Parts: sequence; C-alpha cells; structure tokens
Amino acid sequence: MAERPVEVYCVLIPLADARLILPRSCVAEVVAHHAPVAMPGAPAWYLGTVQWSGRSVPLVSFEGACGHPIPATSGRSRIVVMHCLGETLEGGYVAIVSQGFPQVVRVTPDVIRPDHSRVIPERWPAICQVRMMTEAPLVPDLERIESMVAQETSVGA
Repeated sequence: MAERPVEVYCVLIPLADARLILPRSCVAEVVAHHAPVAMPGAPAWYLGTVQWSGRSVPLVSFEGACGHPIPATSGRSRIVVMHCLGETLEGGYVAIVSQGFPQVVRVTPDVIRPDHSRVIPERWPAICQVRMMTEAPLVPDLERIESMVAQETSVGA
C-alpha cells in the first residue's frame, strides 16, 4: 500500500517585505487591527496589548523584533493571535501584526523545501526560511517571541 504524503494546513502571514509561515493549529484567530494599549518603557517592537476574547494579549511587530522599521498599519492590517508554545507568558497567547490578509495553504513535502539563501541572524525571532514554489516565507520562532515578550513584560512590571 502506498504511503500518503503528509499534509499540513499552514497560514502565510504577510509582512512589509516578507511572509511568515506557521501551522494553522498555532493560530487562535485573525482579527481586524485595532490600536494596542501601549506599554510604557517597552521597546518599539512590543506594540502593547490588545483585547481579544476577554484577555489582554501582547502585540508584536515581527519586523520590529528583527530590527527593521515598524511598518504603518492600514485598513488591510490584521492581528494574528497565536497560541503560546511554552508557559512563559501568563495568558497563553501572543499576537503579531499582519500587513494584509493571512492566507491558508496546504503544505506537502512536494511543495516545500529548506531555503538556505538567507542567513538568519542569531537573535532574530525566526528559525529558518523555506521555499514554496515562488514563495520564500520565514518560519517564526514562536518560543523566542514569547521569551522576548515575557522578558519585556517582567521589566515593565
């Protein structure tokens, strides 16, 4: 009997000059962008917190966390609320700003492969870059993002 290829539903999240890809199961919800409540003393990439489902969720600019300029939001911007992988954030969720509508894609071993054309700096919140046909999305390091937010939250407390 032939083995079925493994397929995973993923979400492509548009950024200013790139895209992120992560398993759909990591995403709790995508909501319209709304202004966060700023956290005094936080770095620029930590945009503050947003209300979601009765909780206060940290909001991050992925571009800013990579040391790039933080893009302005537009009517197409969205907030992608993600489940935390670890237990470093008390609420169990963290969110990033998407510069457009995230797209659900079906990923199989036939359409994705490692892409070593970009060196990922050690302190970036990304694990690697992959190649999917004409796309070259980054795989975010969700644990690193959670750790970065937890560190800033404890400093601001």
